[in-house]
Amino acid sequence: MIVKALRIGLGQLIVVLDLITRPRKLKRDPAAQAKIEQHAKGLTLYQFHACPFCVKTRRTLHRLNVPVALRDAKNDEQHRQALLEGGGRIKVPCLRIEENGETTWMYESKAIIAYLDQRFSAA
Repeated sequence: MIVKALRIGLGQLIVVLDLITRPRKLKRDPAAQAKIEQHAKGLTLYQFHACPFCVKTRRTLHRLNVPVALRDAKNDEQHRQALLEGGGRIKVPCLRIEENGETTWMYESKAIIAYLDQRFSAA
């Protein structure tokens, strides 16, 4: 019980620190931003709100100014089930990438962040 309370408290602290120290968004001209938003339509991030690795991934999305649909795999049973059926396991963060009629499930925050940086930082 003490461990659970500690975990919840630390999770909320991480979320608050994220809000306070959030990086600036990448500025683009409207046409370039519209192009980014179009490319991001096929992306969905399955995450837990207070997970430190999910926070790290969301910070990257914010910094790169990439609007990605967020799915709460902890509190929403439908999203949790979609993550299990599609990705094969309940592990977050997980980026669902839909491109050219194919769906890829990418786990691990480092891999997701590298993918996002490679795809959206230069665009």
